Amino acid sequence: MAGDASARGITPGADTTAGGHMSADEFRRAGHAVVDWIADYWQTLEKHPVRPSDPPGTVARALPVTPPEHGEPFDRILTDLDRVVVGGLTHWQHPGFFGYFPANTSAPSVLGDLVSAGLGVQGMLWATSPACTEVETVMLDWLAQLLELPQRFRSGSTGGGVIQDSASSATLVATLVALHRASGGTWRTAGTAAGYAVYTSTEGHSSIEKAARIAGVGDQGVRLIDVDPVTLAMRPDALRRALDADLAAGRRPAIVVATVGTTSTTAIDPVEEIGAICTEYGVWLHVDAAYAGAAAVCPELRWTHAGLERADSYCFDPHKWLLTGFDCDAFWVADRAELVEALTVMPEYLRNALSDAGAVIDYRDWQVPLGRRFRAVKLWFVLRWYGAQGLQAHIRSAVAHAAWFADQVRADDRFEIVTPGPFSLVCFRLRGQSDEVNSALLAGVNASGSVLLTHTRVAGRFTLRLAVGAPRTERRHVAAAWELIADTATGLLADQQRRDDG
Repeated sequence: MAGDASARGITPGADTTAGGHMSADEFRRAGHAVVDWIADYWQTLEKHPVRPSDPPGTVARALPVTPPEHGEPFDRILTDLDRVVVGGLTHWQHPGFFGYFPANTSAPSVLGDLVSAGLGVQGMLWATSPACTEVETVMLDWLAQLLELPQRFRSGSTGGGVIQDSASSATLVATLVALHRASGGTWRTAGTAAGYAVYTSTEGHSSIEKAARIAGVGDQGVRLIDVDPVTLAMRPDALRRALDADLAAGRRPAIVVATVGTTSTTAIDPVEEIGAICTEYGVWLHVDAAYAGAAAVCPELRWTHAGLERADSYCFDPHKWLLTGFDCDAFWVADRAELVEALTVMPEYLRNALSDAGAVIDYRDWQVPLGRRFRAVKLWFVLRWYGAQGLQAHIRSAVAHAAWFADQVRADDRFEIVTPGPFSLVCFRLRGQSDEVNSALLAGVNASGSVLLTHTRVAGRFTLRLAVGAPRTERRHVAAAWELIADTATGLLADQQRRDDG
């Protein structure tokens, strides 16, 4: 539990006007209590198991089956947050959370979200909230500078950046604009994308296939390109063959999605070579760096972006590894005019003189939905609080912890590193053991409640993934995870030996 409501300054029954709008004083009391609750939650995270063990439906059964007829005091709501919700959470900010990829948040980000929610503005047009648009434009330029992205992605050039909700949406938008370009503009009016093709590696994210479906290309138009068996990076020669085959068959290539840091293993596609091919064939190149892009705040890791100047669009998720709470994907295009032309629809009720004159940015034309939140506030808060040095320290810490863990794995001849990686993900397994044994290792480790790992398959083999990145993870947590993994492996292998001997 994060603590009781009275300990955080709310007297039970104090909210005598529950059911009406909160007064300013009531909001202050409740707001202070919520901030205290969050602070207590963060301070006590290690006391919680990383994920719940209760069966499905437990949380739902703890909630009433009907909504309340009358408003309830806020202290009762906050008490039920502890009673009902916390025990049913997977704690993504837990120092023992090593699953999937990190989903960072931070105090500045939370406070920025609070301000955004309090302002409650709608940023679909510049005219509907000028600051909402202009802060976002500058924040994307700041990020582009921090990552040393090509000049063509800056707002002072032909391109610019925008915040999407996720890399999945960024890929969808890139696909739509690529189809617009490939069709010479007829995609908008024809209403079909049949006959076009989308290319990514066999290691590319599932959102690429989903984008193809939504855009109307369909599964038949998706080409999964072979990867190098060692690096798991897209093979440029295989991409060229696929492009030639489609052109010969009368299918038009629309977009190639290269990945910097694949979800499974953080493989890095050769963007320079892929970009040269895309330029030769006149195909849109989108680079998806959802997780790994944040690493480029560190100069020593910017080599992973080699060739990015050839890309038509690029994205990464500050909400994964850059201390900014979900949702916040940073998406850039080299030619914003193409993007706007592909997606704009202007009804009379949104018309205004500045938009008609093209004098302002209207971000509604840079995304699928019309409405948009003031996400840039939390990004602004994070960038100002941490600065470049603070963000670099966060990334370097995670990379160093992962490297230390990988050293422990290599030093134990029972284990093997399955794929090398420069970031903070380690993919490993028990050497020479079956998928069943490695799966049992994962299950045994996660059953402890103190850590959470996930898995993937590499070359068909069950592989464990340990991803470092939670803001509160220290070396001692990584060391404890390794000790748990090694001890669990010892027990499993001993049991297997007894079975073999018996």
